[in-house]
Amino acid sequence: MSESKVSTLTISAAGHTIHHNGVFSPDDEWIVFDGRNDDTKIGETSVIGMVHVHTGEERILYKTDHQTIYGPGVGAASFSPKENTVVFIHGLYDANEAEPYDMTRRFGLAIRTDKPMQGIHMDARDVMAPYTAGALRGGTHSHGWSGDGKLISFTYNDEFVDPDLRTVGVMVPSVGGVAVPKGKGNNNGALYSAIVSDVVREPKPGSDEISKAFDECWVGVHGSSKIAFQGNTRNDKGETITEIYTVAIDPATITKDTVAVGRMGERPHVPSGVQQQRLSRTSKGLSDLRHWLRSSPDGRYIYALAKDEQGRNQLVRCEVATGDFDYISSFDFSVSSPINISNSGDRATFVANNDVYVFDLESKGLDRLTANTPADLKVVGAPVFSRKDDKIAFNQFVDQHGTEYIQIKLVRVN
Repeated sequence: MSESKVSTLTISAAGHTIHHNGVFSPDDEWIVFDGRNDDTKIGETSVIGMVHVHTGEERILYKTDHQTIYGPGVGAASFSPKENTVVFIHGLYDANEAEPYDMTRRFGLAIRTDKPMQGIHMDARDVMAPYTAGALRGGTHSHGWSGDGKLISFTYNDEFVDPDLRTVGVMVPSVGGVAVPKGKGNNNGALYSAIVSDVVREPKPGSDEISKAFDECWVGVHGSSKIAFQGNTRNDKGETITEIYTVAIDPATITKDTVAVGRMGERPHVPSGVQQQRLSRTSKGLSDLRHWLRSSPDGRYIYALAKDEQGRNQLVRCEVATGDFDYISSFDFSVSSPINISNSGDRATFVANNDVYVFDLESKGLDRLTANTPADLKVVGAPVFSRKDDKIAFNQFVDQHGTEYIQIKLVRVN
């Protein structure tokens, strides 16, 4: 495809970082972004905005109060697939130099696009024992809407116990939400939160135990009954490898176990009746390049990245019913970004060699959508398909009067 099909959508002198998934509004008219000009700076970022796909009009949806380099910080915003509502990471309101934004000190805030600045706390946070069922006491991150827009997945780090052990959790509907006592670090939540992945510090070699659960996706685009996530386990040699795990999600089972919230000195427990299952069993595991699992729309396959014999990142596919694991690409280059799958399920998009590509999952046809040269500034993050699959949004640095800003670009696809 020709370079003429690439357009720069945002032009204001600020960062415009898009999340790795779900950045298009349900009607495909808007793209949500945060104000980061550096992927690592959520704690310093104050703005969530959206830009109109056709006009380039930018609107601010949310802005933090009293933002400093220590927080509160916002970022990683994504649209519900069903409503004009976005969810994003928000650091604790009282962040300061002594207690700055941190992976254990954040929550999910939602904004309806017709009600800017009116934040809705999605997950409750209760740091005062005895803890409230349905609340957590750490930080939720990288929130992902289920295909029906009713549930939200996230990764979680506890503030008080094993803060370095990342887990995966979900938010499910709760009549009246979750109310917690008023206090420093506490907030109510519109949804009921629980951890759904079991982690241990030292997995037994050769077992299915994991020390980290992360970078998940919902299985299938229409329902909200299963999550796939990456888990760090140990092979028979004691080496850490990353495999694919799944966990069935039943909101009634999750909300029934009110003691899963845990007691002081404990991490939250996985509710009784919720059990993760190992899906893939490979020799080398998945790639160590940061990426999120992706599902086919029908829920049959999970897509990921894994290294080939030359150490290049290739696309792999794991069948949910059987665990069969196959390499589906054999590129002579290495994929260098997270991947996304089209809503129709037939294509993948990613970055390699500072260009955006589309790969046909069945014909194996490869299409380079951009024509960057070594002199062009860096493409960053993950390219994302629009809801209609007719365009792809991606981030690239653009020089504006001697300063480089992350801008949103669009490329049309057939």
